[in-house]
Amino acid sequence: MDAYRSTHPTRCGVVPPHLLDRLARTDDDRLALPARRTLEQDALRRTRRELTAARTLAAAPPASRSRATAAPQRTVHDAEHAERLPGREVRGEGDEPGTDASVNRAYAGLGATFTLFWEGFERDSVDGAGLPLDATVHYGEQYANAFWDGERMVFGDGDGEVFRDFTLALDVIGHELAHGVTQYTANLEYYGQSGALNESVSDVFGSLIKQRELRQTAAQADWLIGAELFTDRVQGDALRSMKAPGTAYDDDVLGRDPQPAHLDDYVHTSSDNGGVHINSGIPNHAFYRLATALGGHAWERAGRIWYDTLTGGTLRPDDGFAAFAGATLAAARARYGGDTGEETEEEKAVRQAWTDVGVTPGEPAGRG
Repeated sequence: MDAYRSTHPTRCGVVPPHLLDRLARTDDDRLALPARRTLEQDALRRTRRELTAARTLAAAPPASRSRATAAPQRTVHDAEHAERLPGREVRGEGDEPGTDASVNRAYAGLGATFTLFWEGFERDSVDGAGLPLDATVHYGEQYANAFWDGERMVFGDGDGEVFRDFTLALDVIGHELAHGVTQYTANLEYYGQSGALNESVSDVFGSLIKQRELRQTAAQADWLIGAELFTDRVQGDALRSMKAPGTAYDDDVLGRDPQPAHLDDYVHTSSDNGGVHINSGIPNHAFYRLATALGGHAWERAGRIWYDTLTGGTLRPDDGFAAFAGATLAAARARYGGDTGEETEEEKAVRQAWTDVGVTPGEPAGRG
């Protein structure tokens, strides 16, 4: 069972700040004003959560449920374009779909995320103990992001110029809820390499949720994050590509996707909490290479190794790429290792995946 951790993480938005910053600097108010409002709201709520975290004591975790009672407990609220949370309740667990497509998509996305973690890993909701899944749609005016705030998922409608409604992307819903899983398990600090791992873990599970819903194998999946979000005016496919980091978009306004796929190209920056949305491309690509090397459904073996790593209790919050890689190798050995002492197919694939992105697996954390 996971050790319980109570955290109030930095607000984790799916759109990288560097994209919003570029939009905010344009001369076109249709692009700049929504981006500026989004950046201002992100900064304001980040500050509020950090202040709350400083004076909030850890709460006891909810009691675990039996297999017979494990089921999602979803509630969707409507912010009605205000910035107050959670907003007006519009759909509860078991309610029939309504006429608001954003509400219905959020409800379905919460369910798909619950199903992947429960049926794939026997994890009962985000916290492993049946935490109710809450979401708010129609947040803010042309709010161009989606985020997990430590308690709920929040979706903006996008600006209509660059970004569409954020409930359109199932992997984005899964990505943000996976921040909650990290919050309750490895608790990876949201800065530098550990922060890039935090972002990457969310991309991994977001992609797995989409792949499972589409019944895709690793070879069939597009490995794109947020492929449904850009409008037709954007020259790009998605926010990120796990298959080919650095190629997701190349646009006159947004610029070119800055994600590296190899440690040699690691981006050192003081912005975006040390480049957490940029350098996540490196562990993202390692997972892609592992999943395609093993073949089949990525959530079955590759995803299992990542989940075991996240929940195994060996990671430290400030661990970087090498320690995380070492922990994935140890997880593969623990689950798939043989009695001969020779590396199994899974262990070899894990080691090679990290080697391919320039990371040498280090000693797993949690020792000594």
